[in-house]
Amino acid sequence: MRNLRNTQRSTINFPNPELSVSATTWDTSSDSLICAFGPTETNIAIQLRRVKYFPDKNEEHHLIASWDAPCPHPDLTHDTILNIHHFPDTAITTLILAGGDIVLVREDPLPGEQQLEIAGTVDAGITAAAWSPDEELLIIATKADTLLFMSRDFENIADVAMSAEDVKASNHVSVGWGKTETQFKGRGLKTLRDPTMPEKVDEGLLSKGDDGGVRISWRGDGAYVTINSIEGGKRRMIRVYSREGTLDSVSEPVDGLEGPLSWRPAGNIIAGVRRLEESTEVVFFERNGLRHGEFSLRNGVGVVKDLFWNVDSMVLAIVLKDRVQFWTMGNYHYYLKQEIRLAGKEPELRGLCWHSEKALRVAAFGSEQIILTDYAFQSVKGPTSSPYDFGITAVIDGSNLKLTPLRNANIPPPMSLHELRLESNIIDVTVGRSSTALAILDHAGLNIYDYKITSKSVIEPILRTHYALPDDAGIPIQVALMGDTQVSLLTHSYGKNRDKLYRLDGEATTAIWELVDLGVAHIASIFPSQTYEDVYIQNEAGQILPLPSAQEDSLQQSLPVLCPWTETVTVGKENITFGLSSSGSLYAGRKLLVSNCTSFLVTPAHLIFTTTQHLLKFVHLTSVEALEIPPNEPETDERCRSIERGARLVTVMPSAYSLILQMPRGNLETIYPRALVLAGIRKSIAAKKFKKAFMACRNHRVDMNIIHDHAPKQFMDNVALFVDQVRKVEHIDLFLSQLRDEDVSRTMYKETIQAAPSGELVNGDATPGAELSTSSADATITPQSKINRICDAFLSVLQSRTSTNLQNIVTANVCKSPPDLDGGLNVISKIREHDEDLAEKSAEHICFLADGNQLYDTSLGVYDLDLTLLIAQQSQKDPREYLPYLQNLQELEPLRKRFTIDNDLGRYKKALSHLHEMDAFDEIEKYAEKHELYSTAIELYKYQEQRLKSLMRLYANFLTQRNRFKEAGIAYDFLLDYASAIPCYRQANLWREALSCATLLPLPENELTSLAEDLADGLTESKEYQAAAVIFLDYLSSVEEAAKSLCKAYLFAEATRVIGLHRQPQLLGSTLDPGLIEAFNSTTELLADCKTQLNAQVPRLRELRLKKESDPLAFYAGDAVAAENWQDFPDNISLAPTDATTSGGTFMTRYTNRTSSTLNTQTTRKTSKNRRREERKRARGKKGSVYEEEYLINSIGRLIERINSTADEAGRLVEGLVKRGMRERAVAVEKAMSDVVKMCRNVVDEVFGAEDKGKVQEGDNGERPMGGDGVLWDALESVGKMEKPVVKKFDRLSLLD
Repeated sequence: MRNLRNTQRSTINFPNPELSVSATTWDTSSDSLICAFGPTETNIAIQLRRVKYFPDKNEEHHLIASWDAPCPHPDLTHDTILNIHHFPDTAITTLILAGGDIVLVREDPLPGEQQLEIAGTVDAGITAAAWSPDEELLIIATKADTLLFMSRDFENIADVAMSAEDVKASNHVSVGWGKTETQFKGRGLKTLRDPTMPEKVDEGLLSKGDDGGVRISWRGDGAYVTINSIEGGKRRMIRVYSREGTLDSVSEPVDGLEGPLSWRPAGNIIAGVRRLEESTEVVFFERNGLRHGEFSLRNGVGVVKDLFWNVDSMVLAIVLKDRVQFWTMGNYHYYLKQEIRLAGKEPELRGLCWHSEKALRVAAFGSEQIILTDYAFQSVKGPTSSPYDFGITAVIDGSNLKLTPLRNANIPPPMSLHELRLESNIIDVTVGRSSTALAILDHAGLNIYDYKITSKSVIEPILRTHYALPDDAGIPIQVALMGDTQVSLLTHSYGKNRDKLYRLDGEATTAIWELVDLGVAHIASIFPSQTYEDVYIQNEAGQILPLPSAQEDSLQQSLPVLCPWTETVTVGKENITFGLSSSGSLYAGRKLLVSNCTSFLVTPAHLIFTTTQHLLKFVHLTSVEALEIPPNEPETDERCRSIERGARLVTVMPSAYSLILQMPRGNLETIYPRALVLAGIRKSIAAKKFKKAFMACRNHRVDMNIIHDHAPKQFMDNVALFVDQVRKVEHIDLFLSQLRDEDVSRTMYKETIQAAPSGELVNGDATPGAELSTSSADATITPQSKINRICDAFLSVLQSRTSTNLQNIVTANVCKSPPDLDGGLNVISKIREHDEDLAEKSAEHICFLADGNQLYDTSLGVYDLDLTLLIAQQSQKDPREYLPYLQNLQELEPLRKRFTIDNDLGRYKKALSHLHEMDAFDEIEKYAEKHELYSTAIELYKYQEQRLKSLMRLYANFLTQRNRFKEAGIAYDFLLDYASAIPCYRQANLWREALSCATLLPLPENELTSLAEDLADGLTESKEYQAAAVIFLDYLSSVEEAAKSLCKAYLFAEATRVIGLHRQPQLLGSTLDPGLIEAFNSTTELLADCKTQLNAQVPRLRELRLKKESDPLAFYAGDAVAAENWQDFPDNISLAPTDATTSGGTFMTRYTNRTSSTLNTQTTRKTSKNRRREERKRARGKKGSVYEEEYLINSIGRLIERINSTADEAGRLVEGLVKRGMRERAVAVEKAMSDVVKMCRNVVDEVFGAEDKGKVQEGDNGERPMGGDGVLWDALESVGKMEKPVVKKFDRLSLLD
């Protein structure tokens, strides 16, 4: 689908008749052309000149060297240059002459070197020569029928003689590739002859017009070379030699085969020419010499002088007498794409030279003229803006134009919907703004066609008018349309080497070409804007100028380099020019977007491009600075999609959400990218075209929740409009049935359009001001209520449309979350009163939507047995299951029937209420006890005291049996049953409540004392010393035991108060002082342990972190890998401490010895057993393991918490020691506590403030892995997220300073 478009051109003229151009070669280092002139019969001089692509006015041709070259061979009247080649690394040009001389020309010779040197002479004379593609080997064919293989230093490698015996090198067996005799023609004809034997066997007869020359051509990799020569004066033979000079194969005989020869650089075919009486063909051979197809040249081309493939094997140049034709192949069809014609009355083309690095740059030369041309493959497409995006593509094939509107007829090439035949070969074609006009440029003039096309019909194009080219216009190059009638024509003048631009108004009564004064000598291309309202030109420097002014002061944008592919689009008030250079760099103005682009398209909403990584990307159009290139994440980003290797963009149809791609082999593929589909859906929603949005979701399998989620408030305000537009009951049901609470506009179809600060979208194709799901007005809508809110809105709209949308009403009830089956059944019940047939259909529909058994139970729950029977019949239940049951229910009293239904359905609370209505209290007690409905029964009888107490006692007994002693005690307390409450409170360790019940009972004194002693002992065991002291003092009258308990609680002041209050000072020495000494011992021991722990763990933590920073492999891999001298450790892993994953894996995969792919594929191996084992490792924090750092940090954190909790106790201990005259002990405690607090303060920032540089992400999306790997993930994540604790300040006692 791509055409060759001339993107740059230059003409160099040599008016000197004495010297004519005889050979050319490219100097790739300076991108200039080296031309050789002469010798001729009248002038034996040879000149070597260098010319630039665009020559300077002061020096058009730089003379390199000039010398006389008399022919040393007696059979030649004058010498001829057979091959010229330039070596850019040494600046040496070699010329190989027919007389046998091999001449070296040094442009800048070093001291001691000669500018001209004859490297050698072949005495027999030379017929052909060619350098290998790697410039290391030269092959020369001599007139003595020998081949010389020489090195770059012209040392002989092989000398091979060509003889008639060479034909035995290949034993050809024809399998009839592409022949009609191998095609199936029916059983009878197929059995008549052997299909491997052709009807006519060629003998290799020479063509009458054979020039008798020899041609040499190398394969692209330089491994083989082929020579085409006449063998024995009878036939043409193509020989294939290896690089070492070994004969590999010879061609099968072909009648009419001529001399031109070219091996495709890709290596699969060798091109030759066969001339027959009725036609001229380009024939192809395989390396083994067998034929491999052909194609015919057209329009009586005459003699083919030579063939040349370009360097990337895409274009075959056929050199004729007065022109060069460029042919390409797609889907096994050969297209004639372009021609180069020389100027003059009888021009004669002498040769052609492809650039060895720039694949589509070529130099064609005649005797007095060189034409330098750059081409680019471009797809001629129609508009990409709605409503004219019919996907029109135009393919040039010589004088034929293959035209196809892909939206109406997706016909693959080389076929087409329409084929136009013109008088001469086509040069360029363009489509108008509304797709109704075609401008076709050929060598005879400009043709305007009317093309009537709609979304449903296409009419054959009709020629509207033909315009002759302007006088002195030169050679036509390009054409562009502004609108449908304004024509712009670019031409090139060979004589002046200037480009001209003409305009023509097709609507004027008299069409006259108007020459536009550009002020520039060279124009690379002309192209319309994306809206076809303007035409722009691009000069050779990449500057973009609009017409008609096209002056420097009206420069819109300037691309950094010349870009063969350009498009201009208007976004807001800004014109943006996108350009793609030959190197694959995509620019927006001067801003580089990507450097690996292969093709691109522009729509009003998107920039679409493909990359060398085989990805298709969409960029929302906005200002140049805000253009956002999506990441290479086709799995998560709607703006990125994987495509087939080598695919190129052809055209895009936004209104049909489709994109056309062409594969390397030539076939077309139509895809519907999510970005296009979602952009169209969002646009339709913003325009309130709900039916269009719904059909797009339905056809392209897009979650229909986006219709609501994209603009929730707008949708809720226009539910009636949605119903009116969609109309079909089935479609409304489909929408309701797919509702989910998830907001797909923030998850599955996250909006990728960047919003401006005003809240309006900056995308040119989106409707400004459309209220999206991210607006503040919608933020108050909770996702949990979405389904029910939408269903309620539909129900409110459909209530007045019961006659037409009853099915939708049922669906809206059933689709709620949870399903409102009662509501749906009530609707059917009401309809059944008026129309039983309609009710039966509705019952059938609701049984389709919901589970039949659930519906049967729900219909029973509404106590409508007729409705239940209807549902049972529609749900395909067995009548033997439900008919007897329903008959039994029919015989019961109403309340008993409802009790039976609710009891059978498991609705025990409602069944209990029916028993309450029947006043069956004895049955209620048994029923409540059976189903544990004590609270419900108590609520029913809360105003009937006797029955309430009876139910409460049942409840209290139940709670006691279930070991819920606290609640049981409260229940007994409510019943004033203190004797039963005391053991419950005692079991619940509620000492206050137990003692209060014991005194209220009242309990005998000895039992009360025993109860108090038991409670005090229990509190002491649980270390609730203060509560135990209260019992000892208040209920046991033991001041000594109370003081001991208070000392254990570090409440020394309170112990002193109690001793003094009860006038027992002797206890100060016998009880208080020992308590202080015991507290002193335990506190100092604790502080010493804390100091020891800090001195051990903090240095170890520093050592671990230093190891992780300096040698992360050793840190994460453990000692096992180090012990093996890292022999088995992978060497393809990046050590960069970043959050990005690498192809080699992450730190986690190093530890687990798994990559992200194996982590995803071995999920079944990650069992809970592995997880528990890894959790035990993590809890132990073994030294040397990856969990040690986390273990140490947690251990230090727990130590700080312990110190903080001990600070108050230590302070009270110091005060008590001072009061009792134990100053030395007080000083020791205070010093130890101060030292530990200081140490904690010094290390807390270091331990908890270090940045985690080893944080990693596992897998492509950073998701937490499963099993044991997940435990490691959690450990690594927690290290950097631990909150720094606060070390509580310890106030010293000033009396001790």
